[in-house]
Amino acid sequence: MSELASLPRPLAPFMAFGQALRASGFAVAPEQLNAFIAAVGLLGPKSLRDIRRAAHATLGPAPERSEEFDALFDEVFLGHVLTAEAFGEPEDMPAAYDAGEFEMMPDAGEEDPSGAEASLAERLFARRFDGDENESLRVFARAVPAALPRRRARRLIGGKGREPDPRRAFREMLRKDGEITQLPRRIRQMRQRRVLLLIDVSGSMKAGTDGTLRLGHALVQAAEQVEVFTLGTRLTRVTRALKHRSRDQALALASGLVADWDGGTRLGEALQVFLSVPRFAGFSRGALVVVLSDGLERGGPDALVSAMLRLHGLAWSVLWLTPLAADRAYRAETGALKSILPMIDRLGNGANPQAIAVEILGFSKGRRMAAALPA
Repeated sequence: MSELASLPRPLAPFMAFGQALRASGFAVAPEQLNAFIAAVGLLGPKSLRDIRRAAHATLGPAPERSEEFDALFDEVFLGHVLTAEAFGEPEDMPAAYDAGEFEMMPDAGEEDPSGAEASLAERLFARRFDGDENESLRVFARAVPAALPRRRARRLIGGKGREPDPRRAFREMLRKDGEITQLPRRIRQMRQRRVLLLIDVSGSMKAGTDGTLRLGHALVQAAEQVEVFTLGTRLTRVTRALKHRSRDQALALASGLVADWDGGTRLGEALQVFLSVPRFAGFSRGALVVVLSDGLERGGPDALVSAMLRLHGLAWSVLWLTPLAADRAYRAETGALKSILPMIDRLGNGANPQAIAVEILGFSKGRRMAAALPA
């Protein structure tokens, strides 16, 4: 990050694109990246289409990975947003609706501005976040490092294990003229499991979106490895924005990235887009996946079931939190949520940040840790 910050601003996305390609397994030599930048300079591009063509010509992705290459290009040059296509004709949309014509979008006055019901129509605008961090989030941030699940890493460290540590043994022998009284041993290091936080920002979740983003910021700041995405009519990665230490600055950046606040609900298609990008799908491998959504899918459950089946196979565990579960008598009623219950390890209460914090800590460490949070 420091290297990119020191570069001239026009060059930063090109260098970031090269880093993203290498992180995803593309073989990109420095000479190819230089050729890409030079080609863009010679073309004098009038649009991103020209830059994309120059990237294909100079970086030469394999045909079978062309879609993945384009997805990474869109992530870097188009603000980390991937569109989730909607399938079928929703019954509540006018027959003449055309997603490609902006003037055909329904006026705000034609829909319920409260967002009480999910709809397929996108509503694109930025959001302003208000409110101060409360005591619950501070307690949550302090409890997260000890509460989150851990896994055995490949790295070995000194400790009371069974495997001998030859390096430490040789160092001891050098210090003691070749004598050693006890053979040093080593054990595998324990690391926090990655946490994948998927936040539904559709209209039906409008009342709690601000609080969930504040909790997401606290989680990113406190844990070792956290990835945060928003789901609605689009898939948006907001991890980098939430890494800023200042919460106000982080939420302002996230507000600018997410274009589908309080819009429709396409959970199945958005999750399929997430899993179709190998880099993103890798974030869920062995991770604790937390989905914050009411599950009010406007389309059929097939796309959501298919995506959740694969996500459950990749993840260490899946925790689904819905604001509807604030009522202890709540039972899943929607067809989509009923269909994916076998792929969910726990269906919990996501009514507010305090309840979400209790559920995450309780699911990870047990009720003893969760009880430390203020009511």
